[in-house]
Amino acid sequence: MTGKLEIQWSPIENKFITWGAGICLYEVYSTLPESVPSSNVFKISESRYAELKTTNGNFNYTRSIDIYPKCEVDLLLAIGLTNGRVSLATFNPSPEHDIKGYVGKELVPRHGRCCNDVLFNPVEGNLLAVGLDKYRADGSVLIWDINRLSSTLGNDSLPMRQSGTAPGNLSLSVSAAAAAAATATAAVEVAKPTHEFGTSETAHSLAWFRGSPRVMAAGMNGKQIKVYDLRDPNKMINSTFTKGVYGVCTNPNNDRYLASFYDTQICLWDIRNFEKPICLLPPGKGVVQIAWCPTKQSALASLQKDSSVLDIFDIQHTSSSEEAEPTVLERVINPGSPHNITSFSWHPIDYNRLLTIALSGTIKDYRVIDRTSINWSARSQIVWSHGPKFLKYIDDSFFEDLSNQFKKRAMQRYGLQENLQKNSDLVKDNMTLANVWNWLHLTEKLSQDGVLRDSHYKHPGIAYILSKIDPEDNKSEEVIIPWSDLGYPNCQGSARYYRHDDRDKALQLCSWPVDRNSPVLLDFLNLLEKSGAYTRAAAVAIFNLKLPLAIDILTRAPDNSEYGSSLNVVAMALSGFSDDPNSVWRQNSIACIPRVKDPYLKAMFCFLTAENYDYSNVLNEKEVAVDDRVALACLYLPDNQLKEYMQTLLEELCKDGNLDGLLVTGNSSDGLKLLQRYLNNTADIQSTALIAMRAFHAHLDSEMVKHWFANYRELLNHWRLYSERADFDIMLASFRPDKKPQPQVHVACNFCGKSISAYIHENMELKAQTKSGITIKLTACPYCRKPLPRCAICLMHMGTTIPESELTKFNDFDNWFTWCQTCRHGGHAGHLSKWFEEHQECPVSDCTCRCDSIDASVV
Repeated sequence: MTGKLEIQWSPIENKFITWGAGICLYEVYSTLPESVPSSNVFKISESRYAELKTTNGNFNYTRSIDIYPKCEVDLLLAIGLTNGRVSLATFNPSPEHDIKGYVGKELVPRHGRCCNDVLFNPVEGNLLAVGLDKYRADGSVLIWDINRLSSTLGNDSLPMRQSGTAPGNLSLSVSAAAAAAATATAAVEVAKPTHEFGTSETAHSLAWFRGSPRVMAAGMNGKQIKVYDLRDPNKMINSTFTKGVYGVCTNPNNDRYLASFYDTQICLWDIRNFEKPICLLPPGKGVVQIAWCPTKQSALASLQKDSSVLDIFDIQHTSSSEEAEPTVLERVINPGSPHNITSFSWHPIDYNRLLTIALSGTIKDYRVIDRTSINWSARSQIVWSHGPKFLKYIDDSFFEDLSNQFKKRAMQRYGLQENLQKNSDLVKDNMTLANVWNWLHLTEKLSQDGVLRDSHYKHPGIAYILSKIDPEDNKSEEVIIPWSDLGYPNCQGSARYYRHDDRDKALQLCSWPVDRNSPVLLDFLNLLEKSGAYTRAAAVAIFNLKLPLAIDILTRAPDNSEYGSSLNVVAMALSGFSDDPNSVWRQNSIACIPRVKDPYLKAMFCFLTAENYDYSNVLNEKEVAVDDRVALACLYLPDNQLKEYMQTLLEELCKDGNLDGLLVTGNSSDGLKLLQRYLNNTADIQSTALIAMRAFHAHLDSEMVKHWFANYRELLNHWRLYSERADFDIMLASFRPDKKPQPQVHVACNFCGKSISAYIHENMELKAQTKSGITIKLTACPYCRKPLPRCAICLMHMGTTIPESELTKFNDFDNWFTWCQTCRHGGHAGHLSKWFEEHQECPVSDCTCRCDSIDASVV
């Protein structure tokens, strides 16, 4: 193809035409058709292919083409030629595709001149508008009704020929060129147009109004846009002076707006105020084509000269004022054409889809992706626009972020379980939090058993417990055991550890047994083995001087564990233990320690190879659990070194915000600092507030703790977890019995307006009394003694107990005051609940309020 190329979607889905040197028909497939020769199929997008169905080269002087909008089987084309004639043609010569006899007819103006535009009426498809150049006293806008064409203007009046062979043995049936048929038509009656406009004027472009199918706009004389009504052919109904007379097109979704262009300027018009454009869109270079998107409200596309991209203008009329300029959002899209685009066409049905064609003949099928409008709800549910009629939605189960985890935990009553250990079951995915709740449960149990009864803290930390040890007045007992007594006759050295009641308490807080020979140690090690922590179990056994037991644990580790069979090699190495500083075992062990990756394997070899009872390499190994390091220090460090180590460890853990440090700090002021650091590092306001509420009872009035509580309440309210928020407040109030919260809602008397709450009037002896098992409640205002309103169902005064003789025995809530916030009618909650099970409107006569539907909860 050479020269300018045009492209247009057809009313028949998945078919389009192109024209330039010839007219071509294509069909689009979503999959590559196997039965079609590969030379006729080419790719137009990532997922679509186009097949060339037929082509014709008879119309070498084509100026404009439009497709009949009512096509069902084959396409009917109106082809405007340079001589002013308009030919009606189809791509299939079979008679059954032309029942109305349109094919082969020609619409001939009285005088030959260039045809600038042809356009079928999109609603009344039989009306065809033709825009022509100026000629003396003739009209330049001609309207033909193709249903009224004379039958004499058929194939008998003009010579016809078939040419342009195409794939599938299809050919194009058209009238001959006007120059060859001039003599033959001299004696034939020429069909006349039904309407003529624009006498002695030039029509540059035409546009029909979809909402008013008998009204059309035309760009005239290079200086004016005129609006004509076919129902009143004697005058135009509107006009405006402008240079933008080219590419006139009406918005298919709103007849109020039309667009036109000239040179580098695009004009947007409102026909209700046609004096001046409501908006000017400057694309920057010469405009070639503009077109409204038929499937999107107020989206206008434009093509510039020598450009491989399209400009999309999203025009938003945000103000109700007619004179206000609309907001225009401009986008530039690249359909992927490697050359400059010469024409484009919007798909008439498929949303935001268009075709482009380049000068080289390259065709691209492209879908314009909308700007996405996103809304994120308080519950982490996301909804966004997807096309003109649909919304897409993702609920919070799709996300695995912290907020979603916090919300799930809150709905499971995390932190509010009476048994502290049950809270750890809700955070098994976070071992640090699980360990905190297990530790709180352990300290509570030890306090109840009397082990920690001398502590003024309910959850004391090890730093507080060990602070009572005094190297002079209350020092620890030193115990030295030769290795030979432990079953190693070849060892000459000994092991040294320390005993003290407070050290024993600290060991229990670390879950370690006080007596290394007790069954408690075996139970603890078995628990570690079941959880797969074989190296930790073996290390704890060695720290308790149970080397043979450690070897048995390592040999019992299955081969399919994360360590494979390597633990058997470690067990073999441990069996050669020797405390001789010159032994080969000791020298090789020290040399291999830096290459050991597992922290517990490294710790056990560091322990066995320690010199002069220096266990700093083990105590400073950060990957070893804090409770194991603390327990090791309580066993093997002298009093002075123990206090120094605990102080250093406390500062380190508080600085890192490691919740395992609560084992050391307890619920002291240092523990609050640790929680604040943890909150700064993780933003976990939920666990911070709940741990403070359950463990730091002495600090509940601290401003920092109050701030945590307020933020967690706000978070629960933001998620609309009001029941969970109320449970949190109730439990918090239970830890502060001296600060009972004041009620925030009161029932007021209709007459004097004062509260009738029994809570406020406790001093007035308004408490409920009991007589013969029946509760007698307040039924009158304590101030003015006026009776309370009656229940709309039973007509008893509010406050009266529902008789037990009713069919259903009501609970206490059913006796509560209940009223509608709209109509103010109400009664006993139980009565109203039963009423609205069978009725929709208020029980009060002449009241049509739908109280129950108004009060329906929306999740």
